[in-house]
Amino acid sequence: MTLFIMLGSLNALLAVALGAFGAHGLKSRVTTDMLSVWQTGVHYQMFHALGLILIGILIQLQPQVGALRLSGYFLLGGILLFSGSLYLMVLSGVRALGAITPIGGLAFIVGWLVLAIGIWRNG
Repeated sequence: MTLFIMLGSLNALLAVALGAFGAHGLKSRVTTDMLSVWQTGVHYQMFHALGLILIGILIQLQPQVGALRLSGYFLLGGILLFSGSLYLMVLSGVRALGAITPIGGLAFIVGWLVLAIGIWRNG
């Protein structure tokens, strides 16, 4: 098992748990808008958790492609910055934390781009 399969699995687990927490624990405590923000964080975390698992599988198939690891680190950073900032914003009520979210989005974009370039060059 590679690092990214493990990290992807743990992030998928967290996305499910945080989604359930949002649906059951936050529903009566935050506004509908903030609950939507929470769910956006959950969705992006889950999609990118699956991306991490995919990268882990690709690393096993093509270990010589160094870009795969780099793309995984960008996706992981994106999860922390994008989803993490949204979770913190909802829990704390500090809307300024939303300024961090686009940095995480950029990390997602770069991660997918690095993955595409790495596979294309070594395909």
